[in-house]
Parts: sequence; structure tokens; C-alpha cells
Amino acid sequence: MVKALGALSRALKNISRRKVRTLLVVLALGFSMAIMVSIPAGIMANQESMQRIAENFANTITAMQEEISKTATLIECSTTPSRGMQMFRPDGFFGGFNQTYVNETIVNEIYSIDGVKAIIPFLETSSSETIQETINTPFGTRTIYRPAYTIIGVYLNASMLAEYSVLPTNITEGESLSEGDNDYILISSNLTSYFEAGVGDVVEINGEYFVVKGIFESTSQARTVYMELSSAQRATGLVGKINKLYVYVNDASIATQVADVIKAMYPELYVTSYQDRLANLQRMQEMYTQTLSNAESSIAQAQSTATQLIIIAVAATSLIVFFVMLYSVRERTREIGILKALGFSNWNIMNQFMLEGMLIGVIGGVAGVLIGSIAAPFLSSLLLPQLNLFGAQRPARPFQTQYPSVGGTQNYSTVTLSPQLILLAICVAAVLGALGSLYPAWRASRISPVEALRYE
Repeated sequence: MVKALGALSRALKNISRRKVRTLLVVLALGFSMAIMVSIPAGIMANQESMQRIAENFANTITAMQEEISKTATLIECSTTPSRGMQMFRPDGFFGGFNQTYVNETIVNEIYSIDGVKAIIPFLETSSSETIQETINTPFGTRTIYRPAYTIIGVYLNASMLAEYSVLPTNITEGESLSEGDNDYILISSNLTSYFEAGVGDVVEINGEYFVVKGIFESTSQARTVYMELSSAQRATGLVGKINKLYVYVNDASIATQVADVIKAMYPELYVTSYQDRLANLQRMQEMYTQTLSNAESSIAQAQSTATQLIIIAVAATSLIVFFVMLYSVRERTREIGILKALGFSNWNIMNQFMLEGMLIGVIGGVAGVLIGSIAAPFLSSLLLPQLNLFGAQRPARPFQTQYPSVGGTQNYSTVTLSPQLILLAICVAAVLGALGSLYPAWRASRISPVEALRYE
């Protein structure tokens, strides 16, 4: 025990006597260990990201399948093209397109088609008021102006409201609209501050006054106002106009047939049937499957790169320790001779140098953990290939807008070091220090005391 403490004390003194050289070795070891811990942490962040994507994918597909199954008898007709499956969400359906309208007499004409059970007309338009927003783009931040909210006029019929889902169901305050509520509105929760109004308050829209009957939580973050159809037409100056219809048929088996009739009668309308939605879902599944495949390929590439970098870093670090300790043996030849003259055995000399190498390795490992804790996100993004889940081709903008949480690229800012990685880095650094000093220590132990004392 006393001998061990004495060897440790001598090792610490020898390290402190050569501060600059020790510092250089520690820095080299530190950066190598930082690379060694940052890369696995980056890989783990990639894998966690892919896991989240897979879960989002499964949840999205399941939700879409459930939604489709509920709307097997629904045919959607609109004056603007749909955005894939977002057609099922009334809020935000038409935003971003040039809005066109048709006369609401079209409702009676479509009613005359065999198999049509019910029709619910809508008028959806943007407010004339705008708000200013700052958004982040690949080219930097941009200031944009967008409509303050969207107005959705709904035909409020008691029997239809009871049978079909056309109004928001997630009411958080107040009540939903019902037949006869011509002077009432529903607003999304993100509009309460804009209108400075709550349930029971009066809101002015284009010179018309409405009472807030209920507030709903908008899952798509759309800023939306629901009101009775004729009230919306009056408030927007679009009396007698609509731009969307929900056409329900008696049986799902005839939905495609009725949709084809509507397409033939009104080529200016975009008509989407149950079969169209199923086709959209299939395309979406194929796109998500390709996304996951791209993610797996990117992670496999990152793992291959990581392995190569770690091998290079470890080899370089071992060589640095080796040459430094070899130089130290040469520099301390006379000291070795004195120690041997005092009775130190070859084994004692060898242990002394290996202990010094191990201590330098431990210090370098701690330095590597400190560097890695701060610079792991930067090192991961610098050394690993960027994880592009869509391959070389960027996804279409509408897809990004609708499902931002499903795709995208890896964000390395989430890279963190686990306790296991920290412990592994320090242990590996200590082992590298010991292995790097193995040959120099053996060489020191083989020096003859007489030759060592004659060494200049």
C-alpha cells in the first residue's frame, strides 16, 4: 500500500514537472475522447429521431384510416383543390389558394342526383384584416402578412348537425352552434386575445356584430371563426355564394358513381370521394415508408462514418501517448539509473511509467468529457453526415406544411452525453494511456543502471 502511494506520488510529481507536455497530451486525448463520446451520442439522437418519426407515421396513418372509415359516404366538392388528407379538417382548408365561389343553387341541383342523401354547404373565406408574423425559412427570417382569421359559414340544420360532424367538437368554453344561431359565432382559442373577447362578449366582424357562444381548441392552430352560413355570406358580402359542399350518399358503394356524376355536371369543382381518399392514404403510406427507408440508410451511413472516425481518433491518440512517453523515457534515463541504484526493480520502473500514462489518460478523459458536454452537438453535426429523411430530394412544400412533425432533418442540438458514455470515455482514455506507455515503460525497465548513469 505504501509502495503504491509512493508510486502514485512520484507519478503526480513527474506529471506536474512537465506541465506543457502534459497539457498537450491531455488536450490531444481530450479532443479524441470528445469525438469518441460525441459521435455515439449523435447516433443515438438519430435513432431516437427515427423512432419518433416511426411513431408519428403509425399514429398519422391510424388517424387517417379512422377518419376515412367515418366518411365512407362523404363526397367533398370544392372550388379549390384539396391538400391531400387535410380535406377532412374544415379549419384551414382553403387558406393559401385563390378563393372562387359558386352559386348556392348548386345544392338543389346536386340533390336531384340519385343516391344523394344530404348536402351541407359551406362558405370559407379569409378575413380582410391581416396580422404580421415572423417566420424562419432556409434563407433566414422573413416578415409576412397573413389574414387575421378564417371565416367558415356552415349551414346550421338541426337534423344534419345531429347526424354529421361539421362543427368543432373540442369546445373548451361555452357551447357549440345550433340551428337558429344567426347572431352567434364560435372562435378558436387562439383568437380570444385578438378579439379581446370570451364567451358572451360581442365581436364586430366587417361591421356585423356577433356574440361569442363558444370557444374551441384548434388542433391545427388555425385561427378560425364559425358562424351560420347566411350570416357569413352577409358579413363577407358574398350573399348566395358558397365554395364547398359535403355531399352524403345513401350507401358507400355508390359514392364513386355519384362523384363521377358530379364531376361530369360541374367540371369546375374539385370532387373527392371515398375511393380518392383511400388512394391518397396509399400514396401517403408509400411516401412515409420511403421516408423511413431513407432514415435507416442515413443512420447506417452515419454509423459507418462514426466507426471510421473513432478508430482514427483512438489510433492517433495512442500514437501521441506512445511518442510522448518514449521521449520521456529518453529524457529521464539518468533518473531511471538512480532509481535502480536505490533498489527499484524492473517491474517497479515499468509500473511507474505505466501509472503516469494511465493518470494522463484519466485527466485527458475528464477533459474529453468536458469538451464533449459542451461541443457534442457541434461535433456531431460536423463529423456525421446530415440525416436527410427524404434523401437527396426535398419534400414538396404542402407535405411539410401539413405534417411538419413527421419528416425533416436531424437536429443535433438534442445530442447529450449519457452517464454510460462519460464513464466509458474516462476508462478508455485510461486504458489508452496505459497501453500507449507500455513499450516505453518496458524499455525503461530494461535500461542498465550503469549505462543510465553514464547517459548525458
